[in-house]
Amino acid sequence: MTNQKVQVGIVGGTGYTGVELLRSLANHPFAEVTMITSRSEQGVAVADMYPNLRGIYRLQFSVPDIEKLKNCDLVFFATPHGVATSMAFELIEAGVKVIDLAADFRIEDLAVWQKWYGIEPASEALMAEAVYGLPEYYREKIKHAKVIANPGCYPTSILLGILPLLKADLVKVDSIIADGKSGVSGAGKGASVAMLGAEMSESFKAYGVNGHRHLPEMQEKMSLLTGQEVGLTFVPHLLPMVRGMESTIYATLKIDKTQAELQALYEAAYENEPFVDVMPAGSLPETRMVKGSNMCRMAIYCPPGGNIVVITSVIDNLVKGAAGQAIQNMNIMFNLPETAGLNQVALLP
Repeated sequence: MTNQKVQVGIVGGTGYTGVELLRSLANHPFAEVTMITSRSEQGVAVADMYPNLRGIYRLQFSVPDIEKLKNCDLVFFATPHGVATSMAFELIEAGVKVIDLAADFRIEDLAVWQKWYGIEPASEALMAEAVYGLPEYYREKIKHAKVIANPGCYPTSILLGILPLLKADLVKVDSIIADGKSGVSGAGKGASVAMLGAEMSESFKAYGVNGHRHLPEMQEKMSLLTGQEVGLTFVPHLLPMVRGMESTIYATLKIDKTQAELQALYEAAYENEPFVDVMPAGSLPETRMVKGSNMCRMAIYCPPGGNIVVITSVIDNLVKGAAGQAIQNMNIMFNLPETAGLNQVALLP
């Protein structure tokens, strides 16, 4: 990489992931945001919509113009499902790399994708260029990718939690349970009655029990990385807080392992990963330990009297679960320091 900064465009910059991209990229030494788009907010200054960015950006939102986007080195799509598919091929033909924070490229089986999302999937030619952007497991492919499918927030916390056990073939693959809890920012910025303060505060509920779009994404990646069909029960929940995600994963051991052996397995799996922290045995990760940061913190338990292993994993759903991971992928694609722009320490209290 030369001394010239990566020229970045953001399509759909008015949502929570859009502003999170802007926040992290503001401190990125090797990247510069040159264009940010929004059809509904054309002409509005970024600093007027997001006062936390006053004095940082002088950009205005503009209508997406693919010819202007072709002047970028990389374009992030922080848009609804289907938007990146409509523009990505023309961009990569022009030499522009693409990172999609929606789900357009997350599932390789296009029939499965169409079943869950209900719209036309990406073409096979475009999918052939796409790589799933979970750096801890796809780093070498990400380096050479033209299109990155940024993982969903639940899949990030759950896959990082369970994959060391699956890859070591230590657990039964037909009976994994993942219990996920997310702050309300995971639902996006769109107004809805269910997200009103009077509706969701001082309350806690499950949703998507009969099926959630992140389920086939996780099952596919688990199966591809282990070579086995994986049975997964996934139940997401809504927490009365703005940001943060905790996932508790339960699996049945096939062979006896001590707590110390499982701890050593996880520490070895992630010892060189800058954004995964395997906490000491007996720790209880909290969402506030990662708020505003790109870190995933986890702990592993083997409760006495049985053969169940429990992993608890916490991330900030808007950072490691979205914008931060997208920037991590950008850094890998452009051979930049992987931590560039992502050294924010979690906010406490």
